[in-house]
Amino acid sequence: MTGAFRERAESRPDRTPLATVSRAALMQNAVSSQARTYSSRLLRSDAWGHGTDVVVDVLSEAGLTPADPADAAAPDPVDPVALFGLPGAPAASTPALRFSGAVLATKNLRAGEGVSYGYLYRAAADTRIALVTGGYGQGVVRSLGGSVAVTIGGHRRPIVGRVAMDVCVVEIADAAIQRGDEAVFFGDPARDEPSLGEWCAATGLSGGELVTAAGLHAARRVIA
Repeated sequence: MTGAFRERAESRPDRTPLATVSRAALMQNAVSSQARTYSSRLLRSDAWGHGTDVVVDVLSEAGLTPADPADAAAPDPVDPVALFGLPGAPAASTPALRFSGAVLATKNLRAGEGVSYGYLYRAAADTRIALVTGGYGQGVVRSLGGSVAVTIGGHRRPIVGRVAMDVCVVEIADAAIQRGDEAVFFGDPARDEPSLGEWCAATGLSGGELVTAAGLHAARRVIA
């Protein structure tokens, strides 16, 4: 991270990215499962980062009741992959968690200049970069640098260089991007948002591992 970026990032009181959980998506997925009960395994790690209270409330509203704990060896009546809309879910499932950050600052980068720790990325030509909230401390896995893109203003922008603890760097070129703009890490591909599946391919981790890390370490907001 460059000195100018570090100073601007530290002056911001809240650099935590946002995990937005959709009750509507959870409800749709629960109803589509056609299950009548759910296992307590569905609620591990704060319901896979989605929030135990909201998941239990949605399941109850959908008419599902807790399965008999004595039947612990039985398969889950509700598949968490389907309920949370993770990669590999049925086509009818919708991702229930959207993970996003925000632009902290933008900066010109000259050809040959590097960014982030170790300067693993150096600009091939003059360009611009943005510092975005969200690093490995909030579930943006280090290996994602140089491997995936975020969406800012409806356009894909690549993450470049090493992912830091609380922030990452995104190349924005000549796009009209400014401080405060939303950067979507992953969400619903049907809405032209990056897919969690891209993160699975880049990291070798499962969708469950990635969404749980984001949901547990980002600020969480539940929407209707």
